[in-house]
Amino acid sequence: MTIKPSLISPHSRRSFLRRGLQSGAVATAAFSVPAWARGADMNGAHVRKGFDEVSGHRIDLTVGQGMQMVQGRQGHAFAVNGSVPGPLVRLKEGQHVQLAVTNTLAEDTSIHWHGLLLPFQYDGVPGVSFPGIAPGQTFVADFTVRQSGTYWWHSHSNLQEQAGHYGPLVIDPAGPDPVQADRDYVLLLSEFTPLHPHTIMDKLKKGEGYFNYQQTSWTDDYRLDGSDRRMWARMRMMATDILDVTGSTYTYLANGHGPEEGLEYAFNVGERVRLRVINGSAMSFFNIRIPGVKMWVVAADGQNVRPVEVDEFQIGTAETYDIVVEPTGEAHTIVAEAMDRSGMAVATLASRPGARAEVPALRDPPLLTMADMGMGGMDHGSGGDMSGMDHGSMDHGSMNHGSMDMGSMDHGSMDHGATAGGAMDMSGHSMRDTSLLPDDVKVGPGIDMVAMNPVDRMGDPGIGLSDVGHRVLNYRDLVALKMNPDHRAPSREMEIHLTGNMERYMWSFDGKKFSAVTDEPIRFGFNERVRVKLVNDTMMAHPIHLHGHFFELVNGANAMHQPLKHTVIVQPGGSARFDLTANEPGDWAFHCHLLYHMHSGMFQIVSVDFPENGE
Repeated sequence: MTIKPSLISPHSRRSFLRRGLQSGAVATAAFSVPAWARGADMNGAHVRKGFDEVSGHRIDLTVGQGMQMVQGRQGHAFAVNGSVPGPLVRLKEGQHVQLAVTNTLAEDTSIHWHGLLLPFQYDGVPGVSFPGIAPGQTFVADFTVRQSGTYWWHSHSNLQEQAGHYGPLVIDPAGPDPVQADRDYVLLLSEFTPLHPHTIMDKLKKGEGYFNYQQTSWTDDYRLDGSDRRMWARMRMMATDILDVTGSTYTYLANGHGPEEGLEYAFNVGERVRLRVINGSAMSFFNIRIPGVKMWVVAADGQNVRPVEVDEFQIGTAETYDIVVEPTGEAHTIVAEAMDRSGMAVATLASRPGARAEVPALRDPPLLTMADMGMGGMDHGSGGDMSGMDHGSMDHGSMNHGSMDMGSMDHGSMDHGATAGGAMDMSGHSMRDTSLLPDDVKVGPGIDMVAMNPVDRMGDPGIGLSDVGHRVLNYRDLVALKMNPDHRAPSREMEIHLTGNMERYMWSFDGKKFSAVTDEPIRFGFNERVRVKLVNDTMMAHPIHLHGHFFELVNGANAMHQPLKHTVIVQPGGSARFDLTANEPGDWAFHCHLLYHMHSGMFQIVSVDFPENGE
């Protein structure tokens, strides 16, 4: 059975959404665990590593399942066209395409075309833009391609993304490509675990630190003295709480290959190589470097930027960066180190088959800092306000609790004693002082921390990269290559708080889980220009993704050249701003792209009005 939906009128969208939600096909609904996860014999074939390339006017994608083997470990996989990752979908700007997705599973599935501009009913989010693809059905997205660049696709159903249901997408420009390279490769980063995704979710709900093996190793490798450790204990927090799911269960993958499985990219000396780096992981941030090779960042989230020379960059979940390199030696190792440094994905630029370079050892795990606790702008007796500082050029290592002499600080405005709530107290405010929150934030058990002074952290290169001794990318480095089409000043401002309770593993926007706000979408008028400020009241970095739109990062660049992105990392205890032109009518998902955060409630719907003339 093939389903090709007609355009849903603005008057029927809300009732359509309610029907989808009642069907249980949304990210936060409860799902039954399939038979294979309870130990049943699937008799499934092993899926292929890596991916083929598909293109043309009609592209057929078939969702199936099998067993995935990575470095001697085996687990269930959702495979598309028989591989993990699924095929590279290659399109061309201006072409008309039909993307036909056939579901051979015994459960519903979906594909979200991450970063694509297309009618909302093809966006692929069950319960928001369509009901989902039932077993035995084929769903066809039929549209004209309006952009170029590097993107990806993935399931938005039942945590299938974690188990292999994702793949790359590249759109070639209609005219000359401003990025010239001799070779063009995709590097898709992800994770493998033999655990079923719902098992991971269950373990996080019972104990959010379950996968953080580094928390139990309080050795001299962790730069904390006794008083600092007692301080963290009083706050019921961990300085090593960087990623929720770690290398204790994950094997990090490059194009479906484990670090010992020899993924190679061929080159000849003197060639320019373009690497399209896609973070298709469920829960991981990666730090990318190629020892001995300079990188030029030339695109972010598929949109061209003025080239930026760097030695390393951090890529959050769901982001993409295009880089150009000019390798000169026999071989160079591409290192994608997990942000908590519990493991890495590895590939090789090789001038001949089998050539290898040294793989660097994992670096020491990073520790959270004062800024990550929402105190980046506090005046600690220095007489200065840090809120205007460029965190990208600032040495956050000096703020690290291991290297910072807490006894030498000006304690006039800072009381490290435990409050009745067991938290640090700053100028009379507890780290759980909900009086600091706006009135529209719902206060309740879903909030266990409030950032006291969340400053703009657009210039922060990411956790653990402030003191590495070489050039690291940050958002303030990004400048759009072409002038943005909308030069209007925003007509209004909106503030949204990223909230959570780590102990209960509850995540939300403005203290409200998605299940509590299904009839309260974020509303924008058609073509409305809005400045959105995201405030992170938690101690974890969140990659926030808006479907169906690009927004402009307010990063200090000239307003006409603010970089366009579809996903923004909001650093712990900090804030980030973007300007949005709401010119894509329909209902769109808006969520944290950490899969288990989204599944736990950090999800909303953005509803953009249709134009009055109905066009």
